[in-house]
Amino acid sequence: MDLETDSDPRRQIELAARSAYGRLLAWLVSRSGNIAAAEDALGDALLSALSSWPGAGVPRNPEAWLLSVARRRLIDQHRRQKTQDGAADELIYRAQLQLHKEAAEAVDVPFRTHLPDRRLELLFMCAHPDIPARMRTPLMLQTVLGLSAEAIAALMLLPPSTVSKRLVRLKKSIAGRLAFELPPQESFPRRLGYVLDAVYAAYGTGWDSAPDLGGASTGLAQEAFWLAGLLVRLMPTSAEAKGLYALLCFCESRRPARRSPDGAYVPLEEQDPDQWDQELIEEGEKALWLAAQVKDAGTYQTEAAIHSVHAHRAKSGKLDWPAIHFTYRVLTRLTPSVGAQIGYAASFGRIGDPGGGLGILDALDPKLVQQHQPFWAVRAWLLAELEQTEAARHAYARAIGLCEDAAVRTWLIARQQTLG
Repeated sequence: MDLETDSDPRRQIELAARSAYGRLLAWLVSRSGNIAAAEDALGDALLSALSSWPGAGVPRNPEAWLLSVARRRLIDQHRRQKTQDGAADELIYRAQLQLHKEAAEAVDVPFRTHLPDRRLELLFMCAHPDIPARMRTPLMLQTVLGLSAEAIAALMLLPPSTVSKRLVRLKKSIAGRLAFELPPQESFPRRLGYVLDAVYAAYGTGWDSAPDLGGASTGLAQEAFWLAGLLVRLMPTSAEAKGLYALLCFCESRRPARRSPDGAYVPLEEQDPDQWDQELIEEGEKALWLAAQVKDAGTYQTEAAIHSVHAHRAKSGKLDWPAIHFTYRVLTRLTPSVGAQIGYAASFGRIGDPGGGLGILDALDPKLVQQHQPFWAVRAWLLAELEQTEAARHAYARAIGLCEDAAVRTWLIARQQTLG
């Protein structure tokens, strides 16, 4: 295999893990039927790359190299299991031969064009009815999209150790029991909501991870965006699949405007609409209109409608805050999530009722929002609108302390300093 010695091996390993983890893992699970075993094999391959690439150089096809090593690890696992069972298994032997053949072929051809993308099958497998409902989305986030237990815990507002233990127990309990395939058409609607939630959560994680954090921001968001579009094609009659795709189109359209030329954070309402991608906005509007024709309103369509109002500022030059406030009210009735409630609270401030917004925040479970940076940022702004300076200063301090994005932190500090 050709090697490139002029690349930073650790950087190449990091990029390969970010861009290919989900596709590689889905392929390995499709062959082994065991998520935990596939994760172990892929983890071993990444460790092997860390030890060998710095000296030998980066392979021409890093993903295929990782696949080849991970495949060998899986075969070793099969062989050990067969020995422990004390019986020859012709089916396992044939599976090993197929693993050898397919992985060997993958070494010499472009990875993306050769290896079938099996992530959708893995997503729907993770949404199987036999898996506890509360663990379906976290399982998808870790296996298909490669999020750490810490990142998932932050999304679920739970301790990382709790999430990690639950995922480990779950993978052991389902090993080899669930079919790796797209479910029958009639089962799609029952599983789809969890799949959509996972894709949206992954997009949000990628969107929120700023480049200065060294996170997988753009790559992870783009992977989730691609999956959202694939879900629309897979389920053309699903209004919520179109709603999620529309929502991500609106979000992606604003990516160039989120930072100023010098890297400063720019809030949505202060962004220059001329920097927004109008083609993506039109794509989002089309998807949202098509979703509305199904007449099956849902959470993602409603969120997309809020972003559609923001996008309309590019044409009208004005932002219709009453419309946003009304749509947030609808959203909180569909899903009383922490994020929806915080957005609803902020919209109260925009229509001149910051006290109403504080009432919404005060009603939230303190355990869920104590370490939640957006809660404290919105609370600080609402308190400042009510001229409760000391309380606002304290809330800004909490938000600043919880913020990991340097640009957003600088913006929050500036806001705090305006209090005098």
